[in-house]
Amino acid sequence: MRELRFGVIGWGYWGPKIARNLESLPHVTVAMVADLDARRLASLTASPNGLQTTTEIEAVFRSDVDGVVIATPVRTHYELARQALLHGKHVLVEKPLTANVEEAEELVALAETQGCILMVGHTFEYNPGVNELRKLVQSGDLGKIYCVEAERVNLGLYRQDINVIWDLAPHDISILLYLFGKRPETVKVQAHAHLLPSIQDVAHLDLGFADGMSAHIHVSWLHPCKIRRVTIIGDARMVVYDDTNPAEMLKIYNKGADIHVDPVVSYRFGAITIPHIDWVEPLRLECEDFVNSIRNGTEPRANGRVGLEVVRVLAAAQASLLQQEHHVSVVPISL
Repeated sequence: MRELRFGVIGWGYWGPKIARNLESLPHVTVAMVADLDARRLASLTASPNGLQTTTEIEAVFRSDVDGVVIATPVRTHYELARQALLHGKHVLVEKPLTANVEEAEELVALAETQGCILMVGHTFEYNPGVNELRKLVQSGDLGKIYCVEAERVNLGLYRQDINVIWDLAPHDISILLYLFGKRPETVKVQAHAHLLPSIQDVAHLDLGFADGMSAHIHVSWLHPCKIRRVTIIGDARMVVYDDTNPAEMLKIYNKGADIHVDPVVSYRFGAITIPHIDWVEPLRLECEDFVNSIRNGTEPRANGRVGLEVVRVLAAAQASLLQQEHHVSVVPISL
């Protein structure tokens, strides 16, 4: 099997994590790391495996690597991914794909023209707990889905280049699209900037779907407790996914409310089921999907079109926020 060689652009938080997982795969080598800050590369200069480091980003595009990982601020994603694709490189770019819809559309079209893989780092699509949750949704065991509540809050990590919607909400938007396979039609946003002007650090997004299902996403950099939770309310069962509780990541509640009996609304209570989940690091599964897609010429799960759909929702949320509108239509695309 031919060795696949990768270059990583950006050696901050995510770059080393992705590189570690790529290196753990058979017949895969991280051959080159680029970062504009030479101090970040200092620890890599003594690497015994021939790893090249550079502060010249263009050197990665001119090299013989098969694929490029882009783990840089979102404002740089478009141009770096575009250059990589123009040089015939397969691309894995951290979420969100780009800072606006037009750029995302262009990258998707360019990847198709170049015959290259374009993938987005929607890591939660590879989370075993989320995949078990998807099985429950897709099987119909939960019944008709009324609503979804997603909460992703913590104290930090504060960003100054993007607001909390663009930083944290891509996770939950990608989870929703993956679970249900349908896009929202409307988005309503409330957000506030408490620490820095024009950088919203707490936000609430309400998404409306054509079939009547609703979803609420709460994201914050300012909450004292770390919460990563998704609650799905169905007319047959309810389920809570808690990413911070590995031992009880999924809880299925056999309870609900009925309207076909007297009195008008009657509540039922049943057992709570906690299924076993075989855990594999989601980032490893993401990297495996990227590598396998390159080898086999197949679309990765979190492909560029999925990334584009997430950017569409984010852009609609931003438009709602900036224009002080209550609802903004989300432009539909094919998943």
